[in-house]
Amino acid sequence: MRHRDQQSRANRRNQSEASYDEASRARYRVRASRPGGTGEGGSDRGLTLSRRVFVGLMGVMAARLAWLQIIDAPNLAAGAREQTTNKVTLHAKRGTIYDRNGNALAVSVECQTIYANPKEVSDPSGVSNILMDLLGGEKDDYMDLLTQDTTFIYIERQVDQEIADRISDRLRSAGLVGVYFLSDMKRVYPYGNVGSQIVGFVGVDGEGLSGLELYYDDVLTGVDGEMLFETGRDGTPVAGGATEVIEAVDGTDLVLGLDVDIQENAERIIEEAVKTYSATSGSIMLSDPRTGEIIAACSTPLADLSNLTDYEALNLKLVSSTREPGSIFKVITTSIGIENGLFDKDTVYYVPARVLVGSHYVTDVDYRSHDMEMSVTEMMRRSSNTAMAMLAQDVIGAEAFSEGIARFGIGQKTGIDFPGEVEGLVRTPDEYDGATLGSMGFGQGLAFPMVQIVRAYGAVANGGKLLTPHFVTHRGEEEVKWPKGETIISEDTREQEIEMMRIVMTEGTGTNANVDGYEFVGKTGTGEQAAETGGYLENSFVSSVCGFANADDPQILVYVGLDGTPYHSSESSAHAFHDIAQQACTILGIQPSTNVSGE
Repeated sequence: MRHRDQQSRANRRNQSEASYDEASRARYRVRASRPGGTGEGGSDRGLTLSRRVFVGLMGVMAARLAWLQIIDAPNLAAGAREQTTNKVTLHAKRGTIYDRNGNALAVSVECQTIYANPKEVSDPSGVSNILMDLLGGEKDDYMDLLTQDTTFIYIERQVDQEIADRISDRLRSAGLVGVYFLSDMKRVYPYGNVGSQIVGFVGVDGEGLSGLELYYDDVLTGVDGEMLFETGRDGTPVAGGATEVIEAVDGTDLVLGLDVDIQENAERIIEEAVKTYSATSGSIMLSDPRTGEIIAACSTPLADLSNLTDYEALNLKLVSSTREPGSIFKVITTSIGIENGLFDKDTVYYVPARVLVGSHYVTDVDYRSHDMEMSVTEMMRRSSNTAMAMLAQDVIGAEAFSEGIARFGIGQKTGIDFPGEVEGLVRTPDEYDGATLGSMGFGQGLAFPMVQIVRAYGAVANGGKLLTPHFVTHRGEEEVKWPKGETIISEDTREQEIEMMRIVMTEGTGTNANVDGYEFVGKTGTGEQAAETGGYLENSFVSSVCGFANADDPQILVYVGLDGTPYHSSESSAHAFHDIAQQACTILGIQPSTNVSGE
């Protein structure tokens, strides 16, 4: 019995130990199968995965550090600098514009730009009161600026130095902080509105917006610099902080052929003429026919620097607007015929009272009802439309006429250094209709800016050279070389043309334009103005005179035109021509002609 009990206890102990060992082995197998486990049933796959994840994370971190430290370091540094620096533009001094006598027409002067750090301004009301008192404006406007959530705000650009100094003194005396001053440049026009249409003007940032300021903007502007100064996190400039300055490079000065005194007289005279002769607008241009230099030029309405919203006033109509020239074109018609050997100044033709041009008859302004013989000189003296239509249609012909006006540069840009030049509307021979040739003979049926007439008359004056009309004569110390065209007429043609133009001024329609003591030669023109609905307006003319003096040695050429006037040129623009020509000859010191000194 006792033996069986002992055997039973032994069997139960063996069973218990076997159960324990099996559970332990099972638990061991589970642990071995876990990631990284070893032993029977385990593998190294779990360890490899863990290591890969760890190594991958370390690689990402290393790559990110490399990107930040090597590749993106400049951008990060720049961002940090932007947060701790302020950059201010240092404007280059714009080049000065001078007239032919050294008078400054446009100059840049030092001034101050006022700005503020609103986060530093502890008393916006007190600061606003001082700014309002010395700069004008409304207090609320300054308060709005000084209470913005920023560290930099412009208060006023280009403030006169004297006013800026007074503001600075007032702020300092009141113990008010947060307002700063920056040296700046301001464009000033010493002669006010005189010549402003030609010189033009600049915007607040110093860029040219019209006239020569626009045309030569790249020459005048120079290169701006900049100033970087260190600031704290709140944008406050750090006392003694690092400052980096890139100096500005000033622009180049320009010298014009313009004479400011003659320009002032021209503007006054043309405004008076527009009023006196009920014109819609008027234009004047004076030049040196030997060089192409423009001495004065303007068209109404004149520009006003205090009101730059009148865009019409910023245009020089002599360059940007087209007109039918009228009878001043007859100098070109007769020059073409003489140069081609088709007639000379003394050739006589039988001229009918009216000439068929297209489907309409052309008559003369004196309404003669009879036919008559006329020399070419007499045609010019009388300014006969019928004669010129006949010469163009029956003597010169379409091909020679078209080639001739192209040789004179009609319908082509002159290359003048002024913005907005247009070519005009001049038909080619394949575009001619039945009326084209006859109409163009006396200055109708074609339209172009009158600077082309100035250039063409200049060629007659200077010996046949078609020069480029221009304003600028020097860039800095360097003289500008302007293109000179080929000789377009011979000396013989020139002499004959001058003789006919002399007769016009002494015996014909130009007598009121003559200046005592000087031998002006030229031609008048009274061109009808085309209506928008077709045909021509009644009693609305482009009345003009163009001529030069003295005939034996021309030193000045003058064009005067009145648009939309009911008066013929002999009774309107001729008087304005006389007045400006007389004053210009005196100012320029042109000596009277010996050919007329005894008259």
